[in-house]
Amino acid sequence: MTDASPAARLDLVRAAIARAGGLAGRSADQITLIAVSKTHAAEAIIPLLEAGQRVFGENRVQEAEAKWPALRARFHGIELHLIGRLQSNKAEEAVALFDAIHSVDRPSLVSTLGKAMAKAGRRPDCFIQVNVGVESQKGGCPVAELPDLLERCAEAGLPVAGLMCIPPADVEPAPYFALLAKLARRHVLPGLSMGMSGDFETAVTIGATHVRVGTALFGERS
Repeated sequence: MTDASPAARLDLVRAAIARAGGLAGRSADQITLIAVSKTHAAEAIIPLLEAGQRVFGENRVQEAEAKWPALRARFHGIELHLIGRLQSNKAEEAVALFDAIHSVDRPSLVSTLGKAMAKAGRRPDCFIQVNVGVESQKGGCPVAELPDLLERCAEAGLPVAGLMCIPPADVEPAPYFALLAKLARRHVLPGLSMGMSGDFETAVTIGATHVRVGTALFGERS
């Protein structure tokens, strides 16, 4: 797939999503493909835009600010998702730039985002990142603290669209995806942001509504 054109890689990923969705009795239009464009220059992103992809994910506010205003001026209908950890001091910039924030994971950030949204009059969808693998090096709210964090989101006026996770590397991801899906059902949240290039098909069969795919679309990063 790495030698294929960006448009061909996009077709292959979309077909895989449709196949996995079909196995779970879901249609492809229930699953949003987020093309993870972090570290990729505008020149690498444009072929995917020309092929019709409109939803993209970035890890850092500063990098997104440098790339996306010009691309948005040229291509209409772009939806930008922040998928990396958000520092509280970048909350205002994130609210101004992104349509969804997938890494809400702590009370201090909830409070700062609530104030930034009220000030801007703009409310991007928020996904609560859950640390399903209990990994100290990763962001994410501990499972036991999720009810309290959701309560704080409601108080701060954050529009919570669902939950997000990054399972531990090099282990079977299905149990972690299943845990996130169970938590989403328990809290009556419709969105599940889970699955990346190596495991998005598994995530789709377990209920992912948003998959974050970089390498399968852009090729290996140098």
